[in-house]
Amino acid sequence: MEMLAVIEGLEKLKKIPTRVHVLSDSQYVIKGATEWMENWKRHGWKRKTKHGWQPVKNEDLWKTIDELMQKHHVTFEYIPGHSGHPENERCDKLAVAAYQKYK
Repeated sequence: MEMLAVIEGLEKLKKIPTRVHVLSDSQYVIKGATEWMENWKRHGWKRKTKHGWQPVKNEDLWKTIDELMQKHHVTFEYIPGHSGHPENERCDKLAVAAYQKYK
């Protein structure tokens, strides 16, 4: 869901390029976009595991994020979850409320 949030947000931007600062409590999203993606691309969207080279998980979503990052000036910042950050707390409440509808 965190990846989809980044994609949806970047797709909504009308001005290209736009400077965007993404705040997320997802280390997976932050590290994927800022640390791991270049190596994945260099190795054909594969990652090295103890069982050899394996496809990157969520490859389709990562490729979409990569395409959108090429259009905009995107920076990322990790915000620990449940740390009192107002927007992060609001997102958490919305996610829980949405989840409750399907319980």
